[in-house]
Amino acid sequence: MVTTLDDTKRLAIGERLADLKAFQELIISDEQKLIDACPDEDVRKRLQNMLEDDQKNLGIIETVIVQYGIQSEPSAATKIFIPQFEQMMSGDEFTFYQKLMHHELMKHGQAMSGIMIHKAAQVVGADIEVAIGPLNTVNFEGRAHQEQLKGMLEQVGVREMTGKDADQGLWGRVQDAIAAFSGVVGSVTTQNTDKQDMNIQTLIRLDHNKTNTIFTEIGATKDPQKLQEYFGQLYKDLLVHAQAEEEVVYPRVRPFYGDDNTQELYDEQAQMKQMLDQIKAMDPANADEFRSKVKDLMDMVGDHIRQEEFTMFTAIDNNCSDEQKEQMATEFKAAKSKIQQEMTA
Repeated sequence: MVTTLDDTKRLAIGERLADLKAFQELIISDEQKLIDACPDEDVRKRLQNMLEDDQKNLGIIETVIVQYGIQSEPSAATKIFIPQFEQMMSGDEFTFYQKLMHHELMKHGQAMSGIMIHKAAQVVGADIEVAIGPLNTVNFEGRAHQEQLKGMLEQVGVREMTGKDADQGLWGRVQDAIAAFSGVVGSVTTQNTDKQDMNIQTLIRLDHNKTNTIFTEIGATKDPQKLQEYFGQLYKDLLVHAQAEEEVVYPRVRPFYGDDNTQELYDEQAQMKQMLDQIKAMDPANADEFRSKVKDLMDMVGDHIRQEEFTMFTAIDNNCSDEQKEQMATEFKAAKSKIQQEMTA
């Protein structure tokens, strides 16, 4: 039988994602403190814009964690560091310039952490790369924020030392660079829009894409360790996805999608859960038999996915407003997070 559903490499990435979220919350808290303490209106306005970006970026990180499928606690080192940094940013020992400088360093560390998570995903599995894809927006925007902060540091530092403004040459170049960055940064999630969340179809499709990727990974290997690793993630992802749909999506769509169509989705997921438990009881060392059963599961799940994407999604578009679709996505994501936490516990 499958001896464990967990993999140490995936758990390690989950912890790094939890660190990323904790530091993003710290960045938001720091920016609020900097805005309150900022002596310069022009710098304050830029910090306010940055704060709004980072609040959206926190939503992206939360989405990525749910799509990744492993809810973790931040590392022990992060839990020690954050209160110390918060105390420093709240105290009077440092000037505004010094606090701004440390905030820029924090932004750099956050961007590098996101890049390292991507590099680790490339080593561990393609399904992880699919799940964490939206981090590209956060990483790229973090680098853009660094350039903005360099310009702010120039302005604030010169003003603190001389009481006068710095030459605008470098600041102008920085602003031009940021304008260029802003023109190419985009995301289906929240960036550069007034959207509070992605719509429910996009969120479900992300789950489907990750599931299809894991099926491909299983089909491409006969290594029992890899088969166990991939199936462990598939097992958890499908159960969480199914339960969240049954709690949030299917009750919402039944009035306009129809009792028969909706019940078919429930029945298919009940069959899927039975098949998952049957495969879980098998030994991955019997690679051919194991992969054959996974292939049967893939065919059944594929039919289920096609029904959702071609008929249920159309029904949602025809009967729900953009706001309702975004609200459904928010509730679906929250349900998945809760189920993942319960599964981890």
